[in-house]
Amino acid sequence: MNSAKIAAILLIIAGGLGLAYGGFSYTKDTTAVKLGPIELKVQEKETVNIPLIASAAAIVIGVVLLVAVSRK
Repeated sequence: MNSAKIAAILLIIAGGLGLAYGGFSYTKDTTAVKLGPIELKVQEKETVNIPLIASAAAIVIGVVLLVAVSRK
């Protein structure tokens, strides 16, 4: 399997996951206050939304790339 087929399959999978979940979230640790040896750390939850058009475009590009590589 060449790299173009692998890239096409990864695009299709990523697009499908984007459509299914719509985004992802992660936790970021930050230091809010530091007074000498005492530190106050805060965990912030960040959310990243993936637009539906980007997910659909990834699937379409993956399918087109897979078909183009198969025809060669």
